[in-house]
Amino acid sequence: MSGTRNMRALSVTGVRRLDLVTLPVPEPGPGEVLVRVAWCGICGSDVPRYFEGGVHSFPQVLGHEFSGEIAALGPGVTDRAVGERVAVAPLVPCGHCTYCQKGRPALCAGYSFIGSRRQGAIADYVAVPDRNALPVPGAMSLRSAALVEPLTVAVHGVERTRVRTGALTMVLGAGVVGLMTVMVLLAKGARVLVCDIDPAKVAVAGRLGARAGTDAAELVAGEAPEIVIETAGSALTQAMALELVAKDGQVAYVGTGHGDLVLGPGTFERILRGELAVTGSWMSYSAPFPGYEWPAAVGLIASGAVDAESMVTGEYALDDGPRAFEDIRDPHGLRLKLLYRLSGR
Repeated sequence: MSGTRNMRALSVTGVRRLDLVTLPVPEPGPGEVLVRVAWCGICGSDVPRYFEGGVHSFPQVLGHEFSGEIAALGPGVTDRAVGERVAVAPLVPCGHCTYCQKGRPALCAGYSFIGSRRQGAIADYVAVPDRNALPVPGAMSLRSAALVEPLTVAVHGVERTRVRTGALTMVLGAGVVGLMTVMVLLAKGARVLVCDIDPAKVAVAGRLGARAGTDAAELVAGEAPEIVIETAGSALTQAMALELVAKDGQVAYVGTGHGDLVLGPGTFERILRGELAVTGSWMSYSAPFPGYEWPAAVGLIASGAVDAESMVTGEYALDDGPRAFEDIRDPHGLRLKLLYRLSGR
């Protein structure tokens, strides 16, 4: 496919500016494939890139939660086929640093990232490393495949704990990653409590099979959870996780923090007196790259164990421009996963 052909894309060109632009179709380089994008979701990390201009440089085509079909093969790629349906892992680790050599690509010291450091997928086409493109089973729609990336974040977060069948677990925050964490925990046979300040999201968590509410203390009355997974990134819930978990319990922090966290001495001492295991969870990658999280997420969706498409609350076209981003901030109605439809049906 010639690079002189043009395509359309949505590009952040300034603070609260998302322009529909015409760009050359990328030429896949050595070891790369060109993906014709079918569906691309908006991640919470994309929101400040639009509203605050929080990009590494302007202009920037956003989008890292996506699926599509291989449209062309770069030099040296011999084991793929044009037309193959794929979900794409957006991290591009350097492969050479200490962390990459240790099999910890998410901690890479020199990584790139589709949709933030290189062209993203709210575009007709995007070139990606061959190893980042995962085959999608025939029974899985490409719409579902665009939800693999956020589900891998939930899979990784859950696997940072020692969850077991029947364990009482708690998820703080019922956004997309929080609700997907609920689904992964339920698929593993755990009992799940969910707390969020939004009654609409609480209702979704309840329909998934969790015991959900807006009052965390009421939810845990009588039995403290063995595992608490914090997904909201709020200082309130970050401290609350330590206060709610049982002694000898585990706390996993998944949500990106939005402000300063100050722990009172009593809260901090719960880590000591309760001998808590506290861990962070960053992205969704392991070795061999992209890691077990990716086929696991594909399998959960393909088997029906996780209904990822239940998270979708809106679809948009490129011609809609920034409307999807503006709708995220709309206080009216439930906003979970919003998707741009490129070539998807």
